[in-house]
Amino acid sequence: MADALYGDDPEPGERLPAGRLCVPVRPGTRGCAIRLFRTPVGGRTAVAFTAPARLRAVLGADQAWIPLADPALRSLMEPLDVRELRVDPALTAPAPPTCVAAAPAPVSVPVSALVAESQSRPGPRQRPRPLTTLAG
Repeated sequence: MADALYGDDPEPGERLPAGRLCVPVRPGTRGCAIRLFRTPVGGRTAVAFTAPARLRAVLGADQAWIPLADPALRSLMEPLDVRELRVDPALTAPAPPTCVAAAPAPVSVPVSALVAESQSRPGPRQRPRPLTTLAG
């Protein structure tokens, strides 16, 4: 008996739900286009949801979608060289940027203190001046 090749398995390891899938789309110049996403490692993938409520829970109420069967969605993905399809994914937000140390807050110093300090140190050829107060 000949050994079956790994790819010739008649039963796929992961079964997708039969029937209609809710596929997110974006408006295009000639209708709508399926919306592609990135996996955590950077690969391109298509996503689909088994119910409109699941799609709204992940992508928001204003996300446009169309009903498609699995074979139709895969035929749309093929020319784009996208081979991965995730059904009912829980999308995650990108990691927040790393925190950068904030600049020190400016210090409020009265003008009279600045004038007093600059005038209190006589230079090598300066005579001490009397302190003056700025009226303001």
